[in-house]
Amino acid sequence: MYNHASEDYQCPICIAVRGIENDNTWIKQDDIFYRDDLVVGLINSKFIKGNEGHAIIVPCEHFENIYDLPRQYGNRIMEVAQVVAVAMKETRKNDGITIQQNNEPAGGQHAFHYHMHIAPRFDGDKFYEESLRTRKSLPEDRVVYAQALRDYFTSHPLS
Repeated sequence: MYNHASEDYQCPICIAVRGIENDNTWIKQDDIFYRDDLVVGLINSKFIKGNEGHAIIVPCEHFENIYDLPRQYGNRIMEVAQVVAVAMKETRKNDGITIQQNNEPAGGQHAFHYHMHIAPRFDGDKFYEESLRTRKSLPEDRVVYAQALRDYFTSHPLS
């Protein structure tokens, strides 16, 4: 509906969802902690200082933004996001959660594939200041966060 990706856009999220690791995506398969027929949960490849290891939930099918996202995908994304929020609270002992979802360039969307961020928050963190200075993380730094969430989902399966 309101799309901004170019005709030749190579979606880095679609590439990763298909199980491909190459130069067109920073996402590694070890970043993925949850997958079903509709959505994938993974640790974001960019870290926010003090809030490292935030998750994103993406639809398995390509939808650029919320305007295009079918309701069944949106519902499932929110179901998984809620479990991720609880998992972070229980495994990381964070003080809160920020859920963020950006649409179109003016709304801060950089990857043109719908994705919802779930970030652990801590009293006194500088989340909003630091989110302007995100940095690419190393795969070995992300795997610890992904494994903690994989373990949580194993012991708390979604129906």
